[in-house]
Amino acid sequence: MERMNSPLHDDDNDDERKGKVVTTTGMPALMDELIEEILLRIPASSLVRLRNSVCSSWRTLISSSQFAQDHLRRSMAVDLALTHLRIAYYSYSNPIIGIFSARSVFENPPREPTKVVPYEGRRCRSIIGSCNGLLCLLDDELEDRAILWNPCTGLTSQPLKIDGIFHYCGFGYDHVNDKYKLLGIVIKKSGESVTRIFTFGPKSNWRTIQDFPYRLHDRDNKASVVGRTGRFVSGTGTLNWLLRGRRSSFVAVLSVDLVKETYSQFSAPSRDSDDNHSVFPRLDILGGCLAVCCETKKTHWTLWLMKEYGVPQSWTKLAIIGHHPLLINSRLNYVLRPMYMLKNDVLLAKSPSGKLVLCNINDGSIYFPNIDSSSDGMTKHRPLSRGVGSRIFHIYHESLVSPSHFGLPSCSSEMRLFKPTL
Repeated sequence: MERMNSPLHDDDNDDERKGKVVTTTGMPALMDELIEEILLRIPASSLVRLRNSVCSSWRTLISSSQFAQDHLRRSMAVDLALTHLRIAYYSYSNPIIGIFSARSVFENPPREPTKVVPYEGRRCRSIIGSCNGLLCLLDDELEDRAILWNPCTGLTSQPLKIDGIFHYCGFGYDHVNDKYKLLGIVIKKSGESVTRIFTFGPKSNWRTIQDFPYRLHDRDNKASVVGRTGRFVSGTGTLNWLLRGRRSSFVAVLSVDLVKETYSQFSAPSRDSDDNHSVFPRLDILGGCLAVCCETKKTHWTLWLMKEYGVPQSWTKLAIIGHHPLLINSRLNYVLRPMYMLKNDVLLAKSPSGKLVLCNINDGSIYFPNIDSSSDGMTKHRPLSRGVGSRIFHIYHESLVSPSHFGLPSCSSEMRLFKPTL
């Protein structure tokens, strides 16, 4: 920033005394910086609404790749009020993706239900993963195409042809090379499996990389991979799967480094002898860290958090959550699935009973949020407030990041607001 000139002497102040505007060196630059600083503080959804009603210079700024990155960085660092945090969900063979505010879930009184905003796609799509405000969607019907979608801006990339069916897959961000990548273990029409990675960009295509360490249907595998989609840990550039021993209580984490495109493995939290081994834990993300929840003694759940990525010694027992009659389902071997924790005391989770629940870690109380999903068009499912059914959830951070920022043609016609028929 240029330093402004020192005040004018009285004998040079004729213009000022006559009421004329006096400009000083650096003011235009200063104003530009102030305007950008102000715009960076406005929520992404508000900027999208304002974009078409502001001057061209502001519109150009808001639409730029650099501003989108700066806005995302700032909002993720200071979003203590959860202004930008959203929860998206889908159900297989359904073209609707519902989205609602995480902040509303934590704040809503019983008389003010959280509203779901539904979007309808041209095809039925599932969510592979989310990163920096982008959701990666896979075609459910043919499983041969994937797109990137920013629900905040409404823009999607053109469909990416996969040429096969995904068995395992994951979407994430290579922070070293500033690239978004899609990993897939693809089953070809011949039945052969191949591990491929796609880097989103103007000239990118599929590349074959080293085989996924655990080959499909291989009886010699000492462990099996839990879950189809890998969990992306922001800042590490890694996708992660939980491994379970086939003939032992062995539990580990398989990591795929999207930067180096290599594999590694490290220990998961050790399971106590009192753990209910018939209920196998699942891998989740909590506060940007890997999280594992285990059922212990059939009386409570133990929530573990890996505070330093890749360091087994950093697994920390974050909370113990007692079984509650409204949370358990004795007929199903499901574990509590953590989704988000507010200020280290209130946990949003999916309970084994199939309901979303807020658990107060300090006093053990629970609360079922009131979510109005009547507009989501999923008529075969119960309302969200009564149970999630087969809905699958992803938490993401609203942003202005667009597929066009990294050279991909984008459009706004693939996903549109769903308007239920009356």
